[in-house]
Amino acid sequence: MRNSQEQALQSLIDDLRQRVAEAEETLAAIRDGSVDAVVVGGEGKDEVLVIGDDVSAFRNFMEAMEPGAVAVDSAGRLLYANARFRQIFAEDWDRLKGKLLSEILPGPAAQLIGRLINSDSEETAPVSVSFLERGMERNYLVSARPVHLGTVRGFAVTFSDLTERVRAETAERAQRVANAIIASANEAVIVCDRMHNITHANFAAEALSTQKLVGARLDTAIPLKFPDATGILEIGELVESSLAGTPLRSIEAFAPMSPGARDVLVSAAPLNISDDEPEGCVLTLVDLTQRKKDERQMHLLMRELDHRVKNTLALVLSISKRTAASEETLEGFQGSFSGRIEALAATHNLLAGASWESLSLRQIFGAEVSPYAETSGDRINITGPDLSLYPRAAIALGLIFHELATNATKYGALSGETGTIDLEIHPRTDSPSVEVTWTESGGPPVKSFSRKGFGHTVIARSLSYSPHGGTTLDFEPSGVVCRIRIPVSDVA
Repeated sequence: MRNSQEQALQSLIDDLRQRVAEAEETLAAIRDGSVDAVVVGGEGKDEVLVIGDDVSAFRNFMEAMEPGAVAVDSAGRLLYANARFRQIFAEDWDRLKGKLLSEILPGPAAQLIGRLINSDSEETAPVSVSFLERGMERNYLVSARPVHLGTVRGFAVTFSDLTERVRAETAERAQRVANAIIASANEAVIVCDRMHNITHANFAAEALSTQKLVGARLDTAIPLKFPDATGILEIGELVESSLAGTPLRSIEAFAPMSPGARDVLVSAAPLNISDDEPEGCVLTLVDLTQRKKDERQMHLLMRELDHRVKNTLALVLSISKRTAASEETLEGFQGSFSGRIEALAATHNLLAGASWESLSLRQIFGAEVSPYAETSGDRINITGPDLSLYPRAAIALGLIFHELATNATKYGALSGETGTIDLEIHPRTDSPSVEVTWTESGGPPVKSFSRKGFGHTVIARSLSYSPHGGTTLDFEPSGVVCRIRIPVSDVA
């Protein structure tokens, strides 16, 4: 037992002697100038102690460091900054020397780093900060350690670049979330980052653009117009609003550059992957093309019905008045008036069956001439390409054909057994009107009438609502020739 105690005591004495020898060696090295700095432990944290007033060795050490590094005094004023730090902030040392670190750093970063170099603070864990470096956002892990530079007590602050790692982690998280969203969506879904660059887009979204979406800027890949925002709102503002925490839902927009020029319903929401600020924006675009088309058609039909009813009533009243003025007997009035109303009704029936969109010229001709002659027989010949006419021109042309057919039946080619009618539809050209020619032949000799009745007025004026529309009626000896000009704007 005694031997064990003696051995332990001897071991302790030997250890103390070794430490004293090391201390004496360190002191001798300090006296000789062989040591520039020592690390001193105390109160749970280490301090770097620079020996003497010459800090060139410490500066050389800082310059050799890969991270940006600065030495500051206890007030946070720069004593030295290495090349990497000067590169980060694009400043030379003469402009940085003596400045407060808080004056160089952006506001939020300065506040975080200020806690590290506060001598009264116990918070010494490194902090993550981000700020722009030459227009690009970069991320740094900043740590501070107390240091003595001669007689000055301060801190050594290092800036370790974490940008690539942060970007990789952010991209990985965004990839998982965006893929999950896109996989479960039937409508067009687009994900963009904080800089408005598209990172993800599903198949429905790709169909809205003529270019590849991923990697492109949102506002150039799918430019949108917001008709209810008087031209002020832009798609970038939707993204910024969502990034600020205000999602926007169900905003009607028009994509003029998209295939088919789509109407869409746009919603924008922030892409929140962590508790930090949103990492991007998720936009959904619901195709409203068919719905808008149906709505426009419904509104058009309602307006058209309203106008058509008013116009038809006015037209009926005018036909009644003009027919009464041009007929000498009640029987004559009844026959002429009924025929014109039936002609008007025939065209209206055709338009109703076509949803008031457009009518074939051949259809109109057939409806108005068939009561007087077999349009598929030898006495009626139609040549040239067919035309689709909008309702206004269709009604006017129906009345013209009715008056021509009535006149041909009473006095012209259809009054006998051998007369014929040729209808030539001329091809469209660059002219503002398309010409159709009604030519009668084989009937009795034609005489021009000095008295022109209401039928002549209908023929002459029915298409005159446009400067590019109208008729020319010639009473040739061989038969009536009517040249009809239909405005191109009324040709579908």
